[in-house]
Amino acid sequence: MTALVETLEPGYSNSQDTDVGVFSNISGKEADDIKEDSLDLQESSQELVIPKKPASAYVTVSLVCIMIAFGGFIPGYDTGTIGGFESHTDFLRRFGSLRKDGTHYLPRVRAGLLTAMQNIGQACGCFFLGRVGDLYGRRIGIVFATTIFIVGTIIQIASVKAWYQYMIGRIVAGVGCGLFPVLCPMLISEVSPKHLRGALVSCYQLMVTMGIFLGDCTNYGTKVYHDSRQWRIGLGLQFAWALFLITAMLFVPESPRYLIEKGRLEDAKRSLAKSNKVSADDPAIIVEADHIQAAIAKEEAEGKAAWRDLLDTKHFILQRVLNSIMVLALQQLTGANYFFYYGTTIFKAVGLQDGYQTAIVFGVVNFFSTFIALYVVEKAGRRTGLLWGAAAMICCMCVFASVGVTRLWPEGKKAGISSKGAGNCMIVFSCFFIFCFATTWAPIAHVIIAESFPLRVKSKGMALATVSNQLWNFCVGFFTPFIAGAINFYYGYVFMGCLVFSWFFVFFFIPETKGMVLEDINVMWEEGTLPWKSANWVPPSERGADYDVNAMANDDQPVWKKCLVSSLANHHLFLRL
Repeated sequence: MTALVETLEPGYSNSQDTDVGVFSNISGKEADDIKEDSLDLQESSQELVIPKKPASAYVTVSLVCIMIAFGGFIPGYDTGTIGGFESHTDFLRRFGSLRKDGTHYLPRVRAGLLTAMQNIGQACGCFFLGRVGDLYGRRIGIVFATTIFIVGTIIQIASVKAWYQYMIGRIVAGVGCGLFPVLCPMLISEVSPKHLRGALVSCYQLMVTMGIFLGDCTNYGTKVYHDSRQWRIGLGLQFAWALFLITAMLFVPESPRYLIEKGRLEDAKRSLAKSNKVSADDPAIIVEADHIQAAIAKEEAEGKAAWRDLLDTKHFILQRVLNSIMVLALQQLTGANYFFYYGTTIFKAVGLQDGYQTAIVFGVVNFFSTFIALYVVEKAGRRTGLLWGAAAMICCMCVFASVGVTRLWPEGKKAGISSKGAGNCMIVFSCFFIFCFATTWAPIAHVIIAESFPLRVKSKGMALATVSNQLWNFCVGFFTPFIAGAINFYYGYVFMGCLVFSWFFVFFFIPETKGMVLEDINVMWEEGTLPWKSANWVPPSERGADYDVNAMANDDQPVWKKCLVSSLANHHLFLRL
């Protein structure tokens, strides 16, 4: 199925029941006209299709999407640098407290606030400013977010003695960063060809990991200084990243859906043509633009989306909102940030005393593993990738926590004698955990959020999901020093329990959306397709006479059999990969 069908309006279905639900808020004649146009357009879409070209033909659009994804590099770089800043002697002298022996340190509460308050800023930014992309365009929204980030960076770099000034700067910068995970995946999903969409949206997470890695490298390079250059050089580089992103937006096409909504039809056709490597006058492009116009006409007839529309259960909007909130919350509760925080202690157990080297090791694994994710997300799929990722991380966390609790300190932690063999084992499994996370849950969670919502409520739904992600990120970042200090490696069992819950949540609630166009995903949701049957769901335009919609929405198998059959199917798929 080609990218043309991606333009079927949100909420459209061949079934009579779905038509009634979607157009229930539109007056009689207007609804009939829109449905008649939709049927005509679907009929023509089966004849006029945008040809799928070799991957080499999409180099330009891939580079465009990578430039958009660079919005993930900025918060990633900040994550990579802040931990190092808090270890720099000049940073501690300026913003820390003085011990009796004359050394400086950051109290746990202050360190937690300096690290995690940016997540609060991000939550506020994506919640209160998430509709900037709808009002002024995705590109302008990204530029606006970058400008706010620059202001926050200026406040931070101008800090001299007051730690709370630095924290305020991080909150302001966080407000700007909060828009990136909403607008960047959204724009990528709307300008990329459907058969490359998963990999291209995953580039956002690739940029995040690259930012973390280069941030770690920056800290390692500036540790040789003994003045404010230790941390101000790293902060100053953020201006370069921000200016690059603003410049990149000059070369990025605007979302065709936004352009048509604003009446810029010809610009939308050029944007569609650029993404699919065809002429703007191609008949298939014209039909695709007509489909988007039909979707926009339906949305305008229904009225502007309000926050209460996210509570709609008739069209499964609330279910999608809850799914998105849970997926991004569980992404944080996998325990990946726990490894980035507590990894220094593990590496010290085997003689690696330099915390900067520890961070670089994790950064290298995290960054290069994400390249594999670009393959996994399209070949294995969204649902299968999350299931296998959760299962693999459960095994890694179980070994990691068990060895840490029983073998790392043979004579007890107070004795100060650690087992190098146990430490090596923990290092291997911590790196393998990061590999599993980076190839599955890290990128795929963002892909699912970008694909789940119909256009009318997309920005609001993605904003709420991102708020969930940032709040849990704050909780993990702020409370981990206290919890890990109190219970040591037993903390790993907490994350292992969250991972077990994640596996079952994905199995029962997350459908497979690999290879589907955005509007077909909406149809699948509205038909009530069961998640464990979603891989076999067929779009309306490809169905045969014997296709049974009701069978996809009902299942009388016992729970244990569902899980077993799905696990065997996923295992077979991974063996094929």
